[in-house]
Amino acid sequence: MAITSTQSQHPASVCNVAVGRYIDTGTVDAFTITTGFQPRYVRVQNLAATGARMEWYEGMDDDSGWKTVVAGDQSLATSNGITVSVSGFTVGLDTDVHVASEQISWMALG
Repeated sequence: MAITSTQSQHPASVCNVAVGRYIDTGTVDAFTITTGFQPRYVRVQNLAATGARMEWYEGMDDDSGWKTVVAGDQSLATSNGITVSVSGFTVGLDTDVHVASEQISWMALG
């Protein structure tokens, strides 16, 4: 049996954490959050009727995420997901997660 396991280490053994909320009352579009560090994990959660959430883990493709809807169904989003940059992240226009006038809470770990 062959087992492969990897773990990435933060260069300074420091964990950055940022949390916040976002609401768009106009025409919904992708949005960017500046955290001041490159996230290794991002979670966005719709706190209204849809209740959907999306998570991105280090190593995942840009514009992707693991999506869970309120009914519990899960799927891998391969578009309109989360893209990480050296100073934050962008959330795409997933219509379950990002809905006009519905609050999104987010958390980024780096």
